[in-house]
Amino acid sequence: MKKISFSDKLKYRFDNYVSQGTINMIKGLAIITMIFVCLFAVTLLAMGLHPDHQVNDSSFGIFESLWVNLTHMLDPGTVGEHEDNWPFQLFMMFVTILGLIIISTLIGLVSNGILTKLEALRKGRSFVIEKDHVLILGWSSKIFTIIPEIVEANENQKRGVIVILADMDKVTMEDEIKDKVGNTRNTQVICRTGNPIDVHDLQIANPFDTKAIIILDKDNENSDSQIIKTIVAIVTNPKRRPEPYHITAEMEDKKNFEVAKMVGGDEVELILSDEIISRIMVQTSRQSGLSVVYQDLMDFDGDEIYFEDAPSLVGKTFRDILFAYEESAIMGIQYSDGSVAINPPMDTIFKKGDKVIGITEDDDTLVPSPNANIDLQESKIVYTEPEEQEPEKILIVGWNDRARYIALELDNYVPAGTTVKIVSKFEDARPIVERLSNRVKNISLEFEVKNTTGRETLENMHLEQYDFIILLCYQNYFPIQEADAQTLITLLHLRNFTELHGYKYKIVSEMLDIRNRQLADITSADDFIVSDKLVSLLMSQVAENKYLMRVFEDLFDADGSEIYIKPAREYVQVGQSMNFYTVLESAARKNEVAIGYRIISKAKSADEQYGVVLNPKKSEEFTLEENDMVIVLSED
Repeated sequence: MKKISFSDKLKYRFDNYVSQGTINMIKGLAIITMIFVCLFAVTLLAMGLHPDHQVNDSSFGIFESLWVNLTHMLDPGTVGEHEDNWPFQLFMMFVTILGLIIISTLIGLVSNGILTKLEALRKGRSFVIEKDHVLILGWSSKIFTIIPEIVEANENQKRGVIVILADMDKVTMEDEIKDKVGNTRNTQVICRTGNPIDVHDLQIANPFDTKAIIILDKDNENSDSQIIKTIVAIVTNPKRRPEPYHITAEMEDKKNFEVAKMVGGDEVELILSDEIISRIMVQTSRQSGLSVVYQDLMDFDGDEIYFEDAPSLVGKTFRDILFAYEESAIMGIQYSDGSVAINPPMDTIFKKGDKVIGITEDDDTLVPSPNANIDLQESKIVYTEPEEQEPEKILIVGWNDRARYIALELDNYVPAGTTVKIVSKFEDARPIVERLSNRVKNISLEFEVKNTTGRETLENMHLEQYDFIILLCYQNYFPIQEADAQTLITLLHLRNFTELHGYKYKIVSEMLDIRNRQLADITSADDFIVSDKLVSLLMSQVAENKYLMRVFEDLFDADGSEIYIKPAREYVQVGQSMNFYTVLESAARKNEVAIGYRIISKAKSADEQYGVVLNPKKSEEFTLEENDMVIVLSED
């Protein structure tokens, strides 16, 4: 073993002292300075040196000597004030040189301390002192959709705050947000660097005083497990608040849903992204214009879904409530126990503690009309039997894990005898399709291996025979960008066929990366692109009101009341002017709720929402033509 010398011990002590930080180093430098000042003061007196040549001047004592040495050490300019006293001047020059070394060291320490503090601030590790802020944990492309939606929701507030905690550089996050989101108006976005599943890092973002917490997926195969860990880190923190949290999280695998729910309980709202996107793809593919309705309901630009107390309506039936709002479209009731009913039976009694669920412009516009002028035009109401559905032919191009959900969901909607053909580049999907064939009742599944990006292959598939086409990404086979590129190539071929041959395909496409959605700009309401943007919009809505999850679960569930777009001729006399109260009454007689209509002559105009009018003012007159549609909430 090496013998430890005194110099080794001294170096070790010095290293430990330096590691304690800038403040301790400045303290040490101050002590060293005072030691030298005292030492030089005593030496000056011992040598009999005096600034004015007076050797035995009794007025020049220890305190005067301390002051002279201190001023010369701190101020080099004072050394030239005693040009006639060379012994004193030479002594003070030595003191001044030492002083310059000490001052330079002090400046270096202070400068280094400031830079260290700035670097610490740059790293984003300081505690967030905010209250009622929205906390986003994690980082993905969804964040560039979520932030603008929260900013829009905060528009009627004096000040809003979004705090982001992610395992990324703070400056990088701020630069990306500035570049891709832009002006956040009255909402401040604060970024912090840390691991959301680390309890210590989590405390930096102050989850205890949040209004809502959004947990984003990690874009990797362990995403669900990391999200569950994050939920555990929040709800089991020894310093957690007594009030329940409002957590919104995204899960991919349904098998992990129960575990996450068991951990988070009523404090967490879970969004099964694969199921949600699959259901949206099925519903929007079968109904032209439905994609526009969902977009309108899920974003904060335009009309949204709100909950509101209505004590003046206690004792009324749901049917009465439908007609009590002039400028809001009523969807259902939230009961006093927190459960939600969309399009409940018309004779349902509205009780004390219940809330009205309605589509309206803002949270302060969901109010009953005091003197509603209800002019029901009975002569314009018609009753016809719904048109009988015929077997359909559906084409699914591409393959990933969501294809299974889509096939099972299609089985809930299509009439018996429907054929679903799945075409993929890869053979390994065949056994999965064969197993799915044993689980479906109304559809027969076919599978074929083809080059789905080849133009000649697509032309030979006689695409015009299919009622609608669903394009899926090869998420299981390629990186995200390559998978999106393959889908984009197929989509561009189909659009080109439309231009060349006049075919009108109903296409629903899937894009994995939100940014790629802009490359494939939508050309009509029948050409809809589903991406994680819809999940981002849904997370933003649920973060504002956790009970909205119950509403969307009902709307997306084949067993509940969903949004349907049906021919107007089944409800009213077409070609005649009428108000929306008349349409509402006709739908109510069928145990349906009318929430809007669609003008087909405007179906190609993006500026006019592809003809979709949601939540119209009920007393205003309008005319529905033969091909126009009514948007209703119905069980079938």
